Amino acid sequence: MKPTLRPPRTPMRRRFALLAAAALVCGSAMLARMAVPLPLVVAEARAAESAAVQSGAAADTRPDIVKRGEYLARAGDCVACHTAPRGRLFAGGLAMETPFGTLYSPNITPDAQYGIGTWSEDAFFRMMRTGITPEGKLLYPAMPIAQYTKVTREDSDAIFAYLKSVEPVREANHKHTLRFPFNQRKLLYGWRTLYFREGEFKPDPTRSVEWNRGAYLVEGLGHCTMCHTKINMLGGSSQSEQFAGGLIPVQNWYAPSLTSDKDGGLGDWSIKDIVDLLQAGISDRGAVYGPMAEVTYHSLQYMTDEDAKAMAAYLKTLPDNRGRKSGPSAATNTNVFALGEKIYADKCALCHGAKGEGKLQHYPPLAANQSIEMDSAVNPIRIVLNGGFPPGTRRNPEPYGMPPFAQELNDTEAAAVVTYIRTAWGNHGKPVTAREVNELRKAPLH
Repeated sequence: MKPTLRPPRTPMRRRFALLAAAALVCGSAMLARMAVPLPLVVAEARAAESAAVQSGAAADTRPDIVKRGEYLARAGDCVACHTAPRGRLFAGGLAMETPFGTLYSPNITPDAQYGIGTWSEDAFFRMMRTGITPEGKLLYPAMPIAQYTKVTREDSDAIFAYLKSVEPVREANHKHTLRFPFNQRKLLYGWRTLYFREGEFKPDPTRSVEWNRGAYLVEGLGHCTMCHTKINMLGGSSQSEQFAGGLIPVQNWYAPSLTSDKDGGLGDWSIKDIVDLLQAGISDRGAVYGPMAEVTYHSLQYMTDEDAKAMAAYLKTLPDNRGRKSGPSAATNTNVFALGEKIYADKCALCHGAKGEGKLQHYPPLAANQSIEMDSAVNPIRIVLNGGFPPGTRRNPEPYGMPPFAQELNDTEAAAVVTYIRTAWGNHGKPVTAREVNELRKAPLH
């Protein structure tokens, strides 16, 4: 869509981190599962994240276990939840709005009074493995305990060593404000019975070392299922629906299925396309926006080539290979289609092409784009209304962006252009209504 926008040379224009033509979108750590507003990362947190990669920086003399722990903490995207807007690194205090009330992330700096300064390696590992604090409190599943339980003792010790090395912050933890009965921690025993299975990741001996490494990262520290799996009224998910996609509560973004090529899927993606999307935030198949942009910015851009390829190799084995949507495009009201075509020609074709072919890599193709054709129209509606930039990454430091059209298009016009891109050029998406647009127009800019 026109005009071309280029953000200033900053890590990310986070206010506009929204989703359009990507095939992957998810969330970060607690943010992902429990629908947390995207935080504005403070300058010192950004500096801490990027210090290790600054050219000409002094040699890193920290112990190897600390450097490895920093890498693993990035893989787990710990900073996204444990650093509040304008807050100190890992000092917690991030307000996380959930369907059950508000949770606040805890201080995990080595402060003895409010952080983890008095914890031992054993206590930290027990928390990772069991989801229970040294004081015996059950952790709410905003913390990805069902995924972190898979982390090995060696990796847990490395993460702990890194967290113990950061600056301690004497900042008290906020009290959660959950509605009754969700404020009764005893009820978590029931949730754990249904949805928590304690135990370290077990490699599949029939698979390659690379596949198992990817599975460990995706299922464990990466906790990708927290977004890419539909959750129920209890905040849990069915094992049979793992990676099948779902709406992220409160944030109102849709995390595409990674299993079905009919609703996202990676069946015909190359390993390179997946690696590019994970590390750079853009690929020949699309770009990341919304909650997935947070994950790429904080976490995935720092993954080594080997680990990114391992994750891609594992993800490639998830699709059910039953093929993409086929047959005739969905029937669309002639007047609506004509209006959408006119708006597209005026506002979109300059960047995305007259026939939706796009201009790689900065302007994703809209024709034959799985994320445009998905049953859920949430993501394309939001990007038309709110625009956005992919994250600024080491491989794509100056991302191109798309302007918002919420002020230019009314609900009927926005619905028409989204309907057009979902049904033109052989796309198999369904039409959308002005009412759907209006509901998302009122959604917070997470």
